[in-house]
Amino acid sequence: MSEIVVLKLGGTTLVQQRQVLAEVATIARRRPVVIVHGGGKRMTEWLDRLGVPTRFEGGLRVTDAEAIEVAAAVLRGVVNSELVTALRDVGVDAVGLSGVDGGLLVGERVEGMGLVAHVVGIKRDLLDAILVGGQVPVVAPLARDEDGIVCNVNADDAAAGLAAGLGARQLILMTDVDGIRGAAGAKLATISAADAEALIVAGTISGGMVPKVRAALAGIAAPGAEAIICDAAAPGALARALDDPTFGTRISTGGPAAATTATAGTTA
Repeated sequence: MSEIVVLKLGGTTLVQQRQVLAEVATIARRRPVVIVHGGGKRMTEWLDRLGVPTRFEGGLRVTDAEAIEVAAAVLRGVVNSELVTALRDVGVDAVGLSGVDGGLLVGERVEGMGLVAHVVGIKRDLLDAILVGGQVPVVAPLARDEDGIVCNVNADDAAAGLAAGLGARQLILMTDVDGIRGAAGAKLATISAADAEALIVAGTISGGMVPKVRAALAGIAAPGAEAIICDAAAPGALARALDDPTFGTRISTGGPAAATTATAGTTA
């Protein structure tokens, strides 16, 4: 299994994430790191300015031909450039690209969502060349579908596709909550894939957390791999996600039952 860490960052909390970016500089000196970023709130702001309505289904943004132009401009042109600049400011040799570059992300259109694709594979040649050179790729979540059309991709899904395709040992999904909550409202320190699915079916995991958890499950294809969902704003978030078993929620293919792994916490 690869020692690669795939790290998903939100695209709207750059100020809050500066501490995480500084941690990337330390981690990248000893392990390969691939960063995927979102940018949903920034996209909504730009769409609102242009008078383009925003609609979500199942926690995913429905994207039409007008919205995809904004998505490409904001994700690749604005958010990606900001993150690369911020990383280079803290000493990380970051390289910006999107899932379209080099055919990196192989997408398949999601039915009923417009120009939205789900990642079904990766073409890793360009990514391998960047990693071999000791650089940190920063990937904007765009992909071409089966017809060669550029589509929007949920950032968690993009990170999961890369983690699975690279055989990464750890997939870290940074967010604005401290992890997954169980039926009683307590944060779960660890959870198995089967228990995560059960919480989705029961409606305990709902809204935008559903695609995040499904992405986490999809990203842990390699034996022994784990996905961590955690709060980007917490002190030492990246180091704790890598090394502290009580931080966030860890998802594995065969973890202990959720009922026995809840840690004290309050309802999000």
